[in-house]
Amino acid sequence: MDHNPLSSIHPDAIIGKNVFIGPFVTIDKNVVIGDNTTIYPNAVIFEGARIGKNCRIFPGAVVSGIPQDLKFAGEETTCEIGDNTTIRECVTVNRGTSAKEKTIVGNNCLLMAYAHIAHDCIIKDHVIVGNASQLAGEVEVGDFAILSGGTLVHQFSRIGKHVMIQGGSRLGKDIPPYITAGREPITYSGVNVIGLKRRGFTNEQIGNIQEIYRVLYQSGLNNTDAVKQIQTNIPDSEEKGNILSFVVSSQRGIIRGYLE
Repeated sequence: MDHNPLSSIHPDAIIGKNVFIGPFVTIDKNVVIGDNTTIYPNAVIFEGARIGKNCRIFPGAVVSGIPQDLKFAGEETTCEIGDNTTIRECVTVNRGTSAKEKTIVGNNCLLMAYAHIAHDCIIKDHVIVGNASQLAGEVEVGDFAILSGGTLVHQFSRIGKHVMIQGGSRLGKDIPPYITAGREPITYSGVNVIGLKRRGFTNEQIGNIQEIYRVLYQSGLNNTDAVKQIQTNIPDSEEKGNILSFVVSSQRGIIRGYLE
């Protein structure tokens, strides 16, 4: 460990190999930091943090702060950051409450400056959270999702994998996988074709996804009847299973289509 003498590191903190800790960093008790992680000046790592390998935590970031939830009663919870994740300036990631007991940010994520990840959120792998985006408690975000700058996410909302959200969006409904979403109020804007191609999806896979959303959003059917038609008429695939599972399990309901 290479740490500056002006940093404050609790003796019970577990620090991995080749970790760089800059000046004026505070690391609390009950913290674990993985190998080859860099913590830049003025970052604060509070009790309950579990930070993976090869992470970068920039100045002013606060990881594992207590939840901004009045029901929180000091229970022992964690804030878990995966490997190869970057947390930029002034990001705040709160630890969990008794609801889930942990907040999770996955591997290879980028949390841009001033983003907020509230208690009990689950952020999967390869997610980008844009500058000043704010996620309320118990939000779930799927793999490879991109939340452009200034996105506001209501508590308990879910964002599917491979989703692209327009900057400045406000959302209180679930965003199904593989799509782009924007406008005010937020609506379905089409399939995230560019993102899917970049991640190796074939034209056939993308075509099947487009057909599913044509039925779901452009056929004039309600969600229940649309799901039945998709189940019956569209060939089975992993993408079909992911979309239908997401839609059927939605508690808040999914966003509307742009033709509605």
